[in-house]
Amino acid sequence: MGRLAGLAAFIAFAAPALADPLQATLYKNPQCSCCEGYAAYLRDNGFNVEVKPTNDLAEISRKAGVQEGMQGCHTMFIDGYVVDGHVPVNVVRKLLTERPAIAGITLPGMPMGSPGMAGTKTEKFVIYTVPKDGKAPSVYAEE
Repeated sequence: MGRLAGLAAFIAFAAPALADPLQATLYKNPQCSCCEGYAAYLRDNGFNVEVKPTNDLAEISRKAGVQEGMQGCHTMFIDGYVVDGHVPVNVVRKLLTERPAIAGITLPGMPMGSPGMAGTKTEKFVIYTVPKDGKAPSVYAEE
């Protein structure tokens, strides 16, 4: 009986933490509408997203470690990581679960059919690492 009481207490304590949405801040160009679509996609998948329009998006991405040519459409910060571009939510969750020793991940450009983007997906989405050490990015996931 003591084990069940302990398990019940653990579940009761852990349940509110599991129910809390993940907090994210997304920086975007003020004129971009697909970024709002990406934020809505994240909200639909349990994230609490604060959107901040900025004219300094390239600088924000660069300071976060996203190399030029690897930048996406917007830059999001979540749980100590940077997520640049229209990265699918399952890859964001993978990052937050695995917690690799990187600055974050990026899906460069604005691939058609990616979350928040119009159109039909025509090729694999290749998501790259954003290294902390200045090394070259490597493939983190393919969707």
